[in-house]
Amino acid sequence: MQQSAFRLLTFRLLLTAFLLTSCAPATLSPTPAPPNYNPFVPLDGNGQPLPPTLESTLAPGQPTPTEMPFIVPTAIPLSELLPTPWPAGIARPSPTPDGARVLPTARADADQYIVQPGDTLGSIAQTYGIGLEALMQANGLADPNLLAVGQALVIPVAEAGAVGSSFKIIPDSELVYGPASAKFDVDKFIREQNGYLASFSQEVDGEYLSAAQIITLVAQNYSVNPRLLLALIEHRSNWVTNAAPPQTDYALGIGDPARLGLYLQLSYAANELNRGYYLWRANAVSSWVLVDGTVVPVDGGINAGTAGVQNFFSKLDDRVTWTTDVDVFGLYQTYFFLFGSPFDLAVDPLVPGWLHQPRFVLPFERGVTWVYTGGPHGAWADGSAWAALDFAPILDTLGCFQSEDWVTALTDGLITRTGAGQVIQDLDGDGYEQTGWVILYMHVEARDRVEPGTRVKGGGRIGHASCEGGASNATHLHIARKYNGEWISAAGHIPFVMDNWTATSAGSEYDGYLQRGDIILEALEGITDQNMIAR
Repeated sequence: MQQSAFRLLTFRLLLTAFLLTSCAPATLSPTPAPPNYNPFVPLDGNGQPLPPTLESTLAPGQPTPTEMPFIVPTAIPLSELLPTPWPAGIARPSPTPDGARVLPTARADADQYIVQPGDTLGSIAQTYGIGLEALMQANGLADPNLLAVGQALVIPVAEAGAVGSSFKIIPDSELVYGPASAKFDVDKFIREQNGYLASFSQEVDGEYLSAAQIITLVAQNYSVNPRLLLALIEHRSNWVTNAAPPQTDYALGIGDPARLGLYLQLSYAANELNRGYYLWRANAVSSWVLVDGTVVPVDGGINAGTAGVQNFFSKLDDRVTWTTDVDVFGLYQTYFFLFGSPFDLAVDPLVPGWLHQPRFVLPFERGVTWVYTGGPHGAWADGSAWAALDFAPILDTLGCFQSEDWVTALTDGLITRTGAGQVIQDLDGDGYEQTGWVILYMHVEARDRVEPGTRVKGGGRIGHASCEGGASNATHLHIARKYNGEWISAAGHIPFVMDNWTATSAGSEYDGYLQRGDIILEALEGITDQNMIAR
């Protein structure tokens, strides 16, 4: 026991010495389509009908001799993306930009909210960034479960406490499943630690997976760094290094019977890490609400990766515990113990300012009409960036049905992974989905689905839309973009553009438009003149 205490004290002294030596989406109002708009006629960039060409007379799927060449990014060698050891004797620059941002302004007056179906008092408090107890007190509520649809609630002004920690926990590139993750062997690392995870397995969707397989699955789905997930596990339960940890039910110590084991605990964590990261990216968060109701204003000088970690711990901690978890002797210390300084692994900038999207086409064949059903929304679960758009084939059937229409590739690239409704396309062709532009095609049926290792051309067939994979109550295609592991907002500064149709957001999830010249289509359920679209 004395040896352990001495080792911990020595580690903290070394860590302290190391630290001392280291230095809103655009919106469009709905505009009716012009009377002469025909979704079956291809349009040019100004919204005017294109004249007949050879390719317009070809059958769907037939090679197109007049197809313009696709602009596909050249692969940057992985060695140039990975960080290199910092030279000894040279002062280390700040790991992330230090320029403080102007955070969203807090409300000065009380507001009113009308309860909607599915609302809970907790979800309303979270939306407005106030404590549950403060919301109950303002409305004279003794039981948080007694809410009625249509009930008017007073939303008080939050009484914010001291500003949160300014300590940077991880660089942005260590939160996302980015370039520095490409060579990390999760299974090898777990076996080397010889802790509880080394012998762990759990059933996920009818298949038993090892801890390494589960961590990799969550990292791939949510695009969250597996090293960060491992550090969180060790910090919360010691499953990484301890072969006989105190408890073996909850990998992150979140004692919720509905989140038993590893997979569900990590899925929850990854979603909350993403939520903080992308809220910070969008400058859409000004405070964290902790479990004790404390409201902590966010320090304006942190980075997105740190915001993700701070948000995660806000879901679990009171103020005292949160302050420890997000400071130097919290998660950072655990991460340092397992992997060294996270900033030695930084890839900065993760998304360079000069970046632009390659040329994309719509994800279905020429001469076929689909409907635009979902504007910008979460790429994977509700915590990620609004990087995704939805399209659906047309059939006189509601719900989940089998479609014979083909989903086609947005551009040229290598299919790196498929399964559970997913098709992952790597555009730079280096075989790593952690680097460069990557496209997620979701809800692609297993029947006729393209095989991993296939190099497809833009417009090439990759499968059929379905309800497979994730949560879906109707046949459709969900598509999203990543760059170096970061989900790229569909209506952000690099908008999602296909065949000159540009995505914009109406300010709420799934609500949005596609604009091409003077034509504006609206994301709607069902089939209308306002959402039919053809290549």
